[in-house]
Amino acid sequence: MIRDITIGQYYPADSLIHRMDPRVKLFGTMLFLIAVFSFRGIAGYLLITAFLAGMIRLSRVPFGYMVKGLKAIWVLMAITAFFNLFLTSSPNVIWQWKWIHITEEGVVTAVKMAVRLIYLILGTSIMTLTTTPNELTDGLEKSLKPLQAIRVPVHEIAMMMAIALRFIPILIEETDKIMRAQMARGADFESGSLLRRAKALVPLLVPLFISAFRRANDLAMAMEARCYRGGAGRTKMKPLQYAKRDYAAYIVLAAFLVGVILLRRIDLVQLLHQ
Repeated sequence: MIRDITIGQYYPADSLIHRMDPRVKLFGTMLFLIAVFSFRGIAGYLLITAFLAGMIRLSRVPFGYMVKGLKAIWVLMAITAFFNLFLTSSPNVIWQWKWIHITEEGVVTAVKMAVRLIYLILGTSIMTLTTTPNELTDGLEKSLKPLQAIRVPVHEIAMMMAIALRFIPILIEETDKIMRAQMARGADFESGSLLRRAKALVPLLVPLFISAFRRANDLAMAMEARCYRGGAGRTKMKPLQYAKRDYAAYIVLAAFLVGVILLRRIDLVQLLHQ
């Protein structure tokens, strides 16, 4: 399961999405996430599905590679579906045993939340799989540059996010190595109940934290040795510049935003009539 985590990893490919400006991808991802949690009706989900399928197609990242990242959140999906399934109150009861009951609204809500979580992971994965950490840093810093007028440390914030994204695959690899080393010594991480497997992961935390702190210290010393003093006066080797494809992407995103607003209004009107 550890190797199935794809968040924070970069998948090299020659696609239209890879060549886009990171600012476009950041804006598109934000707009997509807002749309995912805005819709209620089937028409909205169809629009989101069509948009997501088109982005996956254009990214040229294998769909199976993206789906691997969903295996790491199946527990979260199961817990979310469980709470929505059994704790949603409604007169339309499908099944009941003592105080436990399942309603039609609970089933619908559980399915919707599961779909939203899946789309959430897939949508953010497209951005991280098609954008290097350096590009994400530059795009985020450029997008938040107006906040420097009110003395927000934009460069430092972007740098911290880039380091965090870069450390995700490194820590995943380190965790896999520690697990393999302990399994060679007789540790069992795959059998038993869920609670037993959770307890078996506790011995991983100490060496993992030690490794993470050691890497953080090495990184800090390397930055200090190179006289890093923040973003003041720093220049870019590859400054970001919009191309024609980026303007075309903004037009597509604007059309998607219009569709989101229209369908959202239709959902609100239907909800008021109910």
